[in-house]
Amino acid sequence: MPERGQAPAVAVMPAAQQQTRHSILVRVTHWLSTLAFLALLVTGGEIVLSHPRFYWGETGNVNMRPWLNLHLPSSRGTVPTGYGYTLPDQNGWSRYLHFQSAWLFVAMGLLYVVWGVFNGHFRRNLLPAGSELSVKTLGASLWSHVRFERPGPDEAWSYNLLQRISYLVVVFALAPLTIWTGLAMSFGFVSAFPATVSLLGGHQTARSLHFIATILLTLFLLVHVFMIAFAGFVSRMRAMITGRVADPRVVVPKE
Repeated sequence: MPERGQAPAVAVMPAAQQQTRHSILVRVTHWLSTLAFLALLVTGGEIVLSHPRFYWGETGNVNMRPWLNLHLPSSRGTVPTGYGYTLPDQNGWSRYLHFQSAWLFVAMGLLYVVWGVFNGHFRRNLLPAGSELSVKTLGASLWSHVRFERPGPDEAWSYNLLQRISYLVVVFALAPLTIWTGLAMSFGFVSAFPATVSLLGGHQTARSLHFIATILLTLFLLVHVFMIAFAGFVSRMRAMITGRVADPRVVVPKE
């Protein structure tokens, strides 16, 4: 028993007293989507090396001025890069694995969205209240991140405002745009659904938008991993693997 005038010491909650933070579906879709996205990055990089230039419109070739030249060596000898050598052509396996990973990414995304809508996950955990979208509230949340303020233990049970906004942008804007532009680059898919590419303005525009969306998703991933490490890597990873985390609202006094 603590002496008079002393506050009770706080002990770490045993596993049996920890509460569920992430459901099994959230964890499975999270890790499989992560695996698929990393595979897409590697294989997409190999595909880009076949022609590391980007154009707008329907067509693009070495005789046209690109809006973006990555100045990388190419795996195709017909692309003048100025390096004097050609990289090994890895387009075969990279395209095959890229398509397989993309379908896994799409399946996990659809499963997560359908579950989140019918389960109320988005409305309950991600959708900001109207009062939270004021300039003052957004500025305060942004300023706390700029100052690298460490989140309190209660934030292990909730998402802060910028987190919720960024997750919603990724789930309902960047990921769908990546999928749409990816399908628009498939001549087989476009032959059945020509509006997929015509609404974007051409195959090269689809390729450019696909690249931009991928860069934004990669930046999100890097910031996401950094914030996990900053806020508490072990506790956050444990929550996403086991689904459980200690409830900071419960105080267990030591005897």
